[in-house]
Amino acid sequence: MADLDYNKLSRQQKLAVFLIVIGPDAAAEVLRQFDDAEVELLCKEMAGYGIIPGSAQKQALEEFSALVAQSAGAALGGAGYAHRTLGLAKGDQKATAIMGRVGPADAPSEVIKEIGEIEAGQIFNLLKTEQPQTIAFILSYLDGVKAAAVFALLDAELREEVIERLGTIDSTSLETVERIARNFGRHFSGQSRPIYHRSGGVPAAAALVKLLDKEMSKGLLGKLDERNAKLSASIRKKLFGFEDLNRLTASDLQRALREVDSANLATAMKSASDALKAKIYAGISKRAAESLKDEIEMLGAVRAKDIDAAQDGIIQVVRKLEEEGHISLDSEPQGVAA
Repeated sequence: MADLDYNKLSRQQKLAVFLIVIGPDAAAEVLRQFDDAEVELLCKEMAGYGIIPGSAQKQALEEFSALVAQSAGAALGGAGYAHRTLGLAKGDQKATAIMGRVGPADAPSEVIKEIGEIEAGQIFNLLKTEQPQTIAFILSYLDGVKAAAVFALLDAELREEVIERLGTIDSTSLETVERIARNFGRHFSGQSRPIYHRSGGVPAAAALVKLLDKEMSKGLLGKLDERNAKLSASIRKKLFGFEDLNRLTASDLQRALREVDSANLATAMKSASDALKAKIYAGISKRAAESLKDEIEMLGAVRAKDIDAAQDGIIQVVRKLEEEGHISLDSEPQGVAA
């Protein structure tokens, strides 16, 4: 299978290649996170591959190894598992280097923990004169509801800066946090505490925005469109992705599908879950559903970036209809994993 073109594989096919490359032990741990239907599809894809060319192995490891390092702490059993999986995938030396870049996966320092125990109003008074980067850093470690309460107390202009910093935060020195803590007369030991923490990012920013009231979040994202369009788009995608079409009522989904080009829909559905596919097929006529299935089948392998572009186009249609009041996005997800 020396002619395998990794770039032409679907997301599911790429994941199948990655699971083959990391070996059965690590792959088994990953597969435990999927439901039976997803495991069956992945195994079917894996069974279709013989020898994976070296170039495809390299691309799969480059694409997925960082994701394993960043998410394993929360989803797959901590830093130890992340290091073991990366060790199988890239060797112990590279695994150590990657985990070092990702940062410690243990709990936040005692400084952060104690600030988190303070009431939202007090935290606001503590932070209101601090730099946006410092505020974003503290908010990234607070409980979501408390972070949203503190954030809502900030001036509108400051909120715009803070959400941008939160969405792009990388590493922040704890010296600034210690200075804030000293304002409360607290004293913290410097022992056994990392110099830097990696936190924040698009997921943290999206989680915060999701907890704000609808008008505030809408206005904030509108301003962020002007300040940092790329970041705003990434946050919006976290708030409502293609799989979140499952959140729409049947009538709202039908309304949205009337505005979508069938070719784009076929491309977008190449990586859709079975549940979403079933809901979309149920929302159109039987004849249209059969035609759509045929169109998807004829597409063959589609590049991931083309799938993303098609899905983004449909999401834009849905958001526009929601802004115009034709549909609602306020329903809870129906059995869709985040």
